[in-house]
Formats: sequence, C-alpha cells, structure tokens
Amino acid sequence: MPKVNVLLVDDEIEFISALAERLRLRNYDARAVSRAEDVLSTIQHDPPDVVLLDFKMPGMDGIEILKLIKSMHPAVEVIMVTGHGDSKSREEVMNSGAADYIMKPIDIGELVLKINKSKMKNS
Repeated sequence: MPKVNVLLVDDEIEFISALAERLRLRNYDARAVSRAEDVLSTIQHDPPDVVLLDFKMPGMDGIEILKLIKSMHPAVEVIMVTGHGDSKSREEVMNSGAADYIMKPIDIGELVLKINKSKMKNS
C-alpha cells in the first residue's frame, strides 16, 4: 500500500515538526509548513492526501485556508486541529468542508485513525 501523504500546517513549528516525525515513524509521508502561503503553494504543486490544519493561524485563519484548499483540490481531505474548540467552531469547520476535527493535545493513535479514515474517503 502506498504511503499516505500528509501535510501538517501549524504556526507552532516545534509542535508540527515533532508530529511530522512521529507520523514518518509510522510510515506516513509527512511534511510540515508553518505559514498559510506555504500551504497554498504546496497544495498547488504537490497536493497531499490529507492536510492537518490548525484552526488559529496568524494572517489567514484555518477556515479561510480550508475553503481555499477545497476550492483548489476538492479531493484533498482536511482535518482541523484546535486547542480551544467548542461545538460552534466544530460545526463551522465541518460545514466548511473539513473531513474531521481533533483537539490539542493530539493523541497520535486518534490522529492516525482520523488520517486513515480521511484517506479512505478518496480511495
């Protein structure tokens, strides 16, 4: 089975670098970017299977980025990540096209399940 290509997006560089490494150890092709502009150029040139996207980003927020990703590549699945979620933000995320939602601190087992489930939607 080919590796699942995951793009991690969060302005907390140490957090996403460590998470990308943990995913690579589990045989995922994981890349990390910390700026909204990098997300869009990466998606344009090498679209991932799944994007793990922080809800709160400087400049462009996660919902705006989510909508742009879905307009550029509707098949790319997006899992939103937040440290301060509530039912209203979860509803907004899901209505904007996210495949799933996960809270920080991230449980790697739960994340792997969500990535695999999201990837299977497009297989």
